[in-house]
Amino acid sequence: MNLQIFGTNKCFDTKKAQRYFKERGVKFQLIDLKEKGMSRGEFVSVKQAVGGLEAMLNENCKDKDTLALIKYIAEEDKEAKVLENQQVLLTPIVRNGKMATVGYKPEVWKNWE
Repeated sequence: MNLQIFGTNKCFDTKKAQRYFKERGVKFQLIDLKEKGMSRGEFVSVKQAVGGLEAMLNENCKDKDTLALIKYIAEEDKEAKVLENQQVLLTPIVRNGKMATVGYKPEVWKNWE
């Protein structure tokens, strides 16, 4: 298993995801979205795996202005805007090859083992 966890150090769900995989002895790579964001390729892969951009957005993020802007701009511009402002993404984003989840989803992760 080649796991990547995208999140932030202050996110409790990201911490819970790390603990979940550590307890099961599963190695993972943690990518802090504040230091190094997702690449376009990673973003597109996750977007396809979770069913689109709307599933990746955090309705409760602190940056309400950017989130509102993303909802009302043209469809072709949304992806670029989210890549510029990754703080609007729901975390943790956990990738396992072509599979991915957004948010804390141990019920899905247990099937990956």
